[in-house]
Amino acid sequence: MGEERIFVVFLVVAVVVLAARALAGRMRVPDAILMVVLGMAAGFVPGLPPVRVPPEVVLMGFLPPLVYHAAFFTAPREARADAVPIFTLAVGLTAVTTVAVAGTAYALLPGVGWAAAFAFGAAVAPTDAVAATSVIQRLGAPRRMVTILEGESLINDGVALTIFGLAVEALSTPFTAGHGAARLAQVAFVGVAYGLAVGLVVRRLRRRIQDPSSQIIVSLITPYLAFIPAENFGASGVLATVTAGFYLGTRSEGVLQPASRLVGNTFWRILVFLLESTLFVLLGLQIRQVLREPHGHTWTEVGWAALALAAVVVAVRLVWELATGPLAVLVPGGRRSRRGLGWRQRVVIGMGGMRGAISFAMALSVPVAAGPDRGVLVLLAALVVLITLVGQAPLLPVLLRRFGLIEPGRRRVESMRARHDALQAALARLDEMAAADEVDDRTADAFRQMLELRLQRVRNRLDTDGDTEGDDTALTSSRRVRRELVRAQRAKLQALYRKGRIGADTLREISRELDFEYSALTRRPRP
Repeated sequence: MGEERIFVVFLVVAVVVLAARALAGRMRVPDAILMVVLGMAAGFVPGLPPVRVPPEVVLMGFLPPLVYHAAFFTAPREARADAVPIFTLAVGLTAVTTVAVAGTAYALLPGVGWAAAFAFGAAVAPTDAVAATSVIQRLGAPRRMVTILEGESLINDGVALTIFGLAVEALSTPFTAGHGAARLAQVAFVGVAYGLAVGLVVRRLRRRIQDPSSQIIVSLITPYLAFIPAENFGASGVLATVTAGFYLGTRSEGVLQPASRLVGNTFWRILVFLLESTLFVLLGLQIRQVLREPHGHTWTEVGWAALALAAVVVAVRLVWELATGPLAVLVPGGRRSRRGLGWRQRVVIGMGGMRGAISFAMALSVPVAAGPDRGVLVLLAALVVLITLVGQAPLLPVLLRRFGLIEPGRRRVESMRARHDALQAALARLDEMAAADEVDDRTADAFRQMLELRLQRVRNRLDTDGDTEGDDTALTSSRRVRRELVRAQRAKLQALYRKGRIGADTLREISRELDFEYSALTRRPRP
């Protein structure tokens, strides 16, 4: 692809992302769905060059930072508490879905061998939690459901890629159960061990770095340092990256300076948004190219096969979720994991198994050795991704409301209580310092007034929590006043700069502080 074509494609990606973001708020649908649909529509634009992103670009370029970011910010306590449902979904369900889809594909396409069928099954087995979690988080669903979906999506990519690699090997070399078991052990255990080694080395390195920009550079190369070498010596790059990310994420306190955390979090939030958005738009553009021909089959045959495969994917997940609940008591820790996960929660989790760009990239990676039906397998994978993504996500809000699983105001109350306790701890520490003559009375009184004022505001918010409408009205009025005060400060700074009383560095420094305050005031509070 020439430089001009690359520029045109990225321009289209940028326009589609902006349009999807603008429409998502009005239509109340996940950004991912609109990005895929608008990306497909953009494929009809006259003169737009065909878009074919090599699968290795997705698997080697996009996947490592996305997996690393998700693992780094995984909540360790919540993930540990829900380890049983996460691992049963990520490992057990992924394996069962692979077998079910492979059997269905083998029955529908008699020319497909078992190895190619298993490669296809592994491709469509892993889920992409972005669309599902964006819906249930926005509506205020229980945080536990989000943790389970994110934890599953974090691990099942590695499981699916492992099965996919074994199936691709079986296309060209004799395959035995002993060989498969040995390769599975190598892929899993070596990948985890290497990822842990990378985490240990990077942690030692980051302890010695104080510069936030250097910290960002190290954090950016870490997922690739874990993923690419692991893949090259036959281990699981995904498991290595997950292990490194999780290890570093649980030990970031004391390693990173506050300034590094602040800048790094902002950088990674923007990077992940750009990567996910680009990936979904490229998925739509590529699906448009794949849908041009049915690869030797009629569109009726392809359509029915795609619907059958999508039905198998959805049905297997729902049955698994509903059936494994009672069986969880047989697993250590399973009885505790069942608490709070009734059939309603399981149905929502079951319907939250949309497929994404990773599945499509894996399907594109199926080698030519798969036979003449390789093209139709890629087409069917694209259709299964499209059906699950566009068909399932709109049902989640309906199910959450019907089952009464929305908890409005839960996160806000939890945040206020945490702020209340933190402020009380600060006041207690201030009293200790004053009693020990570590601070003079005038300074202590000034800080005490500031902390008590903040504490009173938090208490008012907690006391008026029952009166949601009145609380929201007061909050809106307070935000409006504070925004106007910030604007007045910014205008005064600009006037001082124009008069030559302050320099550009001072202007930027104080403006950055005001920007942080203003962004906090304009950010929509999550439920």
